Amino acid sequence: MSAPPASSAPPSPLAPPERERLLALYRTMLLVRQAETALTRLFADGEVPGFIHLSIGQEAIAAGVAAALGPADTLATTHRGHGHVLARGLALDAFFKEVMGRAGGICAGRGGSMHVADTRLGILGANGIVGAGIPIALGSAIAQAVLGRGGLAVSFFGDGAMAEGVLHETLNMAALWKSPLLLVCENNGWSEFSPTSRQFAGQLERLGAAFGIAHEKVDGNDALAVADAAARAAAAIRAGQGPHLLEGLTHRVRGHFEGDQQKYRSADELDAGARGDPLERARAALAASGVAADVLDEALRDVDRRIAAAIDAARADAMPEFAPAFADVYTPEAA
Repeated sequence: MSAPPASSAPPSPLAPPERERLLALYRTMLLVRQAETALTRLFADGEVPGFIHLSIGQEAIAAGVAAALGPADTLATTHRGHGHVLARGLALDAFFKEVMGRAGGICAGRGGSMHVADTRLGILGANGIVGAGIPIALGSAIAQAVLGRGGLAVSFFGDGAMAEGVLHETLNMAALWKSPLLLVCENNGWSEFSPTSRQFAGQLERLGAAFGIAHEKVDGNDALAVADAAARAAAAIRAGQGPHLLEGLTHRVRGHFEGDQQKYRSADELDAGARGDPLERARAALAASGVAADVLDEALRDVDRRIAAAIDAARADAMPEFAPAFADVYTPEAA
């Protein structure tokens, strides 16, 4: 598997600026982790319709990349996209209402877990089709360049999308046009139920090199390392250097979907993922740098309070009505 090795070495104390950056990243990761942990319970209790795909264990990539984005930037995400949209700043009330299928959801309860979008925040949408967000992000990057907005577009994708032709086509077009596109691969070693090695014979850095696209591989469970790499890539893109690839090695703790028994994975691999937990690593580094346990505990309590309030609001919200949903699918014939 491609997951980063778990480190047993004690973390070195951070300088104050890095400590404050990591504390902000830790709070973002806590928000994602606790929101998805709450979703596991809601799904088990039948309060979430359809399937959900969780990013537990991958929070450092969402937090680190989001930290490098500005107001004009856009992103397209995947079926495992809760972390990306929450890290980008999607309101918790609107998020839980959407995933729980309520009328007040960000997409009026019609998109659900795999189709969360908010164009006001540049969130172009999650997508249930593997790799389908990649050309959407390319289109946004082209629009950024043509309109001179000064922003960039991000496409998150998993290593299961590396064998998709649309990625190869996007790399070619983005390189030809020097599009302001950041392609972020969350490499958790699995393509659904199969090791990525059975799905893709190449390596992402060599694929990028074939098109002259810069590539950086980073420990995807180290939030500061991801944030630094994303900041470098974003700065280069904004300077007109064209598209960049960022590959974060991480670990998918839960199954492909919630309810997946993961019989295809060994106990050793699951244990390794738990040992590399990005939140535990960040907390240990913060503690070693002098951040009091009370501060970290209060961050958790604050997140839990906010999530509980958002869930209560979603439960109290109305279910969608059929007629408005019908109107958004079909255009009435002119009289």
